[in-house]
Amino acid sequence: MTVHFIGAGPGAPDLLTLRGRDRIAASPVCLYAGSLVPRALLDHCPPGARIVNTASLALDAILEEIATAHDAGHDVARLHSGDLSIWSAMGEQMRRLRALGIPFTITPGVPAFAAAAAALEAELTLPGLTQSVVLTRTPGRASTMPAAERLTTFAATGATLAIHLSIHVLDRVVADLTPAYGADCPAAIVWRASWPDERIVRATLGTIVDAAAGGLERTALILVGPVLGADDFVESSLYAPGYDRRFRPRDAASRFAEPQA
Repeated sequence: MTVHFIGAGPGAPDLLTLRGRDRIAASPVCLYAGSLVPRALLDHCPPGARIVNTASLALDAILEEIATAHDAGHDVARLHSGDLSIWSAMGEQMRRLRALGIPFTITPGVPAFAAAAAALEAELTLPGLTQSVVLTRTPGRASTMPAAERLTTFAATGATLAIHLSIHVLDRVVADLTPAYGADCPAAIVWRASWPDERIVRATLGTIVDAAAGGLERTALILVGPVLGADDFVESSLYAPGYDRRFRPRDAASRFAEPQA
């Protein structure tokens, strides 16, 4: 018996990985976070599967479901939205499973920030502008932030910021970022990225609060940085004609050129 943690992706059912689909199909028990995971993914469950929406369950109750499946010898598909590596609460579940001696696997999923970038038709790292993306959030009731992890600290780097779980404090986000980025810095909000009711707002730090008025209060990602909508960036050296590389030697004298017979 194995618990399969599966990143269910950002929302669109066809953004589930093939491995995730196959593990759902092979598991007689499926525990899914119903507040964020689309029900269409449950169509991959085998006939007669026990399907449990964990949105209203505490951790102890979730572990009871897993323990029951373990006693019956049934694999469990444990679905979380997006990718499991960030803000998934998977860590505490794995710690419990290790203590119980219950094996598990992890199948990554498409993260929300990647779906949001696709919706914006944006590459978040552009040559000469930024080569870093910071995935962060603001403090919330469920999780505080370490003292060193502040938006003002990250803003000082000039990196592209993907700010999760913070749409309800958008005005505070803007106030923290404007001194470093400037009011004219491009910003965007993507609500429910990849879902049928996806909504996008493009603005600047100085106008994003007004532009977002009347928007949804949850399931939104805020992106800030000069790469959003930028056209004045240099092209990557990787594809430049004179760039010497293993798969495209510049000339016969290149260290990557095949030896002549």
